[in-house]
Amino acid sequence: MNTPSLQLSEKELQELKEAKILLENPGIAMKITNAIGSPIQKGLELLPKNWSSTVGNVTQSALLKAANTAIFTMDNNTEKSTNNLLHKVAVGTAGAVGGLFGLPGLAVELPITTTIILRSIAETARANGENINDPATKFACLEVFALGGNTTEETTLESGYYATRAFLSNSIAQATRYVTEQGIVNESAPFILTIIGKIAKRFGIQVTEKALAQSAPIIGAAGGALINTLFISHFQDMAKGHFIIRKLERTYGPEAVKAMYISL
Repeated sequence: MNTPSLQLSEKELQELKEAKILLENPGIAMKITNAIGSPIQKGLELLPKNWSSTVGNVTQSALLKAANTAIFTMDNNTEKSTNNLLHKVAVGTAGAVGGLFGLPGLAVELPITTTIILRSIAETARANGENINDPATKFACLEVFALGGNTTEETTLESGYYATRAFLSNSIAQATRYVTEQGIVNESAPFILTIIGKIAKRFGIQVTEKALAQSAPIIGAAGGALINTLFISHFQDMAKGHFIIRKLERTYGPEAVKAMYISL
């Protein structure tokens, strides 16, 4: 019996392997910890008591603003190149400013950072043959914020690339159908709010981890820039893996690609 991977060309097989390495790698918490040299959980005592609800509201608001600014207004000019370095510089600058103000600056900095990251994600999607004008692609871009790799909350939230996609699939299908039928994006529509809320729940974990790292008094502007650069690099990796998978799915079908992915 042939293994699923035999259906792929050598180039496609290497792309699939790269995608799995990117998507299943440790999450942003471990990457930040390795970079700054201490566990970010040490910042827990610095967080206010109502932090959980605050980060939830800030995260959902940031995603809504980013969606309207970064992808619902983006054209499908495939001749434009993906400039990940430029996005990293922009996000690093925002992080430097945010690092000066600590936790209070998050509400101002996060929408800017999220918008830049989402723009970078959308450019990666376009570079992998996606039509940015397609509502399904727009929601696939937002989906990347839920793809956090292995998080520190694995016991309470689904983990793994395909588990996350399964968790979001029905909501994304409903939101895509709504936008396709209506021809417009109404951010107050229940289907839109549902999918944004689900993505925000997972993205909020990573925002909290980022905020914990930035809350340390010694971080400052330089540390804020470094953390934000790691933050966007993480989601650029998730986007690259995600849209490689979707590209292969358009050729071989979702179930076949999933079988190949799992078999590696």
